[in-house]
Amino acid sequence: MPSITIRKLDEELAQRLCIQAAKHGCSMEEEARNILRAALEQEITPEALGTALHAIFKPFGGVTLEIPPREPMREPLRFD
Repeated sequence: MPSITIRKLDEELAQRLCIQAAKHGCSMEEEARNILRAALEQEITPEALGTALHAIFKPFGGVTLEIPPREPMREPLRFD
């Protein structure tokens, strides 16, 4: 089974992980696995991503973009 090493983990974050693991009666490693599992179980769909981005930028009032008119299409290349 694959394993990972997490370097440069903040001391405060490690302490919080230790406390949360103790509350759940498991090791820090098991708690980290549970956190990763829970985070990755949520499927991110394009709709969910768009909704999340909208929620982030909505307080700023949004932006109205001017859509330029389409120009006529050129003839496709021919390779006769």
